[in-house]
Amino acid sequence: MSASTLLWLITGGLMLQPLSTDLYLASLPHLTSYFSATPAAVQQTLSLFVIGFGTAQLVSGPLSDRYGRRPVLEGGLATYLFASIGCAFAPSLSLLVAGRFVQAVGCCTAVVVARAIIRDAYAPAEGARIFAKASSLLSLVPIFGPISGSYLQVVFGWRAAFGLHALFCAILAWATWRWFVETNRAKDPEAMRLDSLAASYARIATTPAFWAYTLPGALSYGLIFVFISGASFVLIQVLGVATEYYGYIHSLGVVGYLAGTIICRRLLGRIGIDATLRIGTTLSLVGGLTFAVLALAGIKHWSVVLLCMFLCMCSHGINYSCTQAGAIAPFPQQAGAAAGLMGFFTMVAALLVSTWVGASYDGTLLPLALTSAAVGVLLFVSARLPLLQGGS
Repeated sequence: MSASTLLWLITGGLMLQPLSTDLYLASLPHLTSYFSATPAAVQQTLSLFVIGFGTAQLVSGPLSDRYGRRPVLEGGLATYLFASIGCAFAPSLSLLVAGRFVQAVGCCTAVVVARAIIRDAYAPAEGARIFAKASSLLSLVPIFGPISGSYLQVVFGWRAAFGLHALFCAILAWATWRWFVETNRAKDPEAMRLDSLAASYARIATTPAFWAYTLPGALSYGLIFVFISGASFVLIQVLGVATEYYGYIHSLGVVGYLAGTIICRRLLGRIGIDATLRIGTTLSLVGGLTFAVLALAGIKHWSVVLLCMFLCMCSHGINYSCTQAGAIAPFPQQAGAAAGLMGFFTMVAALLVSTWVGASYDGTLLPLALTSAAVGVLLFVSARLPLLQGGS
């Protein structure tokens, strides 16, 4: 298996996550009318996905340490494929929410295994660059996904997005079966024993270096979830943006993520992971506070959301490549467990943010703006906590 083939398979696995969230964002406001449900009820299709994604990682990571990356990845892709088909034909909101939970289990397995594969195949510094390179490629999904999703909603309705999920997964599953070669050369037969698993998680969770990267990584993901979970409501329902145009605004914001991954790759070779992370978290602070200041000043325009989303997405492109590589680097023998635990806390942050965004939505920009500012401040501080600096 060539290095380029491995990169594309890793990228495909990581792509499932943004594809699963961004492609149907334009449909969220329309699901409220289709199912005669409240925005908070429709947000469960996102929050239950986050719960499934977060909790399943605690199992899928160690499973790949025990049995290898290939069989666990193939099982996860099969789960995602059938769940996507179920979502596409769901007759009620409750069944759609349940399908999203199962879909998340398969999705998280692919993402965790992709992270662990990078730790198997590359040294930490090179791994960060591979994460950044893969992130540059997968940024095409959140850039073009909302545009495609907007038109799919207008032309075919919300079910079409889940049909596209199934098609993408089927192609990825075939490519994995055809080309992927096992990278876990030191399988741990004790990885799934409860006492061994508890010991592994305890060791990881008590390592300062893990938290030095996991905490800012989780908060950075929470910051972009402010926009993932709330932007469609404020743009379409508050600011009156047409559904077919929402995707363009969202995608322009996500161009910031692509820019961030490119900046990250340039900075890593010059100043290292830690200094690069501090630059990224400073940009997060700027983006969050800018949104709050403009909203408090009474400026109500889609360009405000776009500007601040661009800044926060750019910062995430810098932050997340650094934190994913840094959090897993100290654990070569428990790469899957470390990736799973980091992913769990990342999803906890996303769940808390998306739940709050749904609950605080009041038909104005202000709750979303203040939330972005609060998360931006926490993120900035988390990368500079003295207790964690010795680990980083």
